[in-house]
Amino acid sequence: MSTNLEVGIVGLPNVGKSTLFNAITKAGAEAANYPFCTIEPNVGVVEVPDERIDVLTNMYHPKKTIPAVMRFVDIAGLVAGAASGEGLGNKFLSHIRETDAIAEVVRCFDDANITHVAGSVDPIRDIDIINTELCLADIEVAQRRLDRISKIATCGDKQAKAEASVLTVVLKTLEEGKPARTASLTEDDWQWVKELNLLTAKPIIYIANVAEEEAAHPEDNPYVQRLIEFATHEQAQVVAVSAKIEAEIAELSPEEGTSFLAELGLTESGLDRVIKASYTLLGLINFFTAGADEVRAWTIVNGTKAPKAAGKIHTDIERGFIRAEIVSYEDLIACGSEQAAKEKGLVRLEGKDYIMKDGDVTYFRFNV
Repeated sequence: MSTNLEVGIVGLPNVGKSTLFNAITKAGAEAANYPFCTIEPNVGVVEVPDERIDVLTNMYHPKKTIPAVMRFVDIAGLVAGAASGEGLGNKFLSHIRETDAIAEVVRCFDDANITHVAGSVDPIRDIDIINTELCLADIEVAQRRLDRISKIATCGDKQAKAEASVLTVVLKTLEEGKPARTASLTEDDWQWVKELNLLTAKPIIYIANVAEEEAAHPEDNPYVQRLIEFATHEQAQVVAVSAKIEAEIAELSPEEGTSFLAELGLTESGLDRVIKASYTLLGLINFFTAGADEVRAWTIVNGTKAPKAAGKIHTDIERGFIRAEIVSYEDLIACGSEQAAKEKGLVRLEGKDYIMKDGDVTYFRFNV
């Protein structure tokens, strides 16, 4: 996984995907600390909401504050036949090969003024269309690899035989129209699959785009109910948002946006909920570095050991890792300062086997 969380947004035409992405783009432009930037026409970066970084900034008064960020890759031109070159075809598919997860926007609202590409609203059918295109693209990648590795396997190479066996299972799953992530494989087997960056092996979030008046109670929407039932079998998450509301929030100041959400009976934006769902889906946590120069949030996979976390900052720190000086965020805030936490014995030295915890405020000691 890259330093920043990266999620590819996919969806059929006229489901609200572009509205949602454009809203994200504008929302980020208003961010004071880490301005949203469009790196390419279809890539944007937005802050990960975490109030702890603001509290640490008020405590340390650093020269700069850098929050954790999430990259959204907007994929245009996905239609039936994309895998064989329809729409933007394979150009689109290459854009999401490197992402950590996929967010699929699914239309869950009726509107006679917005024509659906398939003539009617049916979220499960829409998912099937996109799944088919992703599966077809993955079949091509997996078959190519299997053809290559099978030649080595015939010479008696044990590793090649093991990989060929795994790829055969994956291909059978894909040919049945099922995502690679649903294949019956052991944890060791998945190592072979990960190297291929298969689109359907990636974790997925379904974003149910609902009407503005349904945003506060999406569970009453029959389309959303069907989508949740479908996602449960896939062990996927569903986040209901109104792209229209997100577009309106994007035009407001943060204070106005909060008031607007409250009026609608919502406590946070759809964007914030998508980011949080992505963290949960991928098993991510944040740790912090804090000082007079900089307060910064770093994203790691839950279960990461201290040296690997240090490597997020710089490979030299991982290579020369000695100890991690750590205080939990809660202890630090309760004490009111780093010095007070040290006096109470709450700042501890941890070695190379220490597993980082969410909210650890960390100083790495290293020597290279």
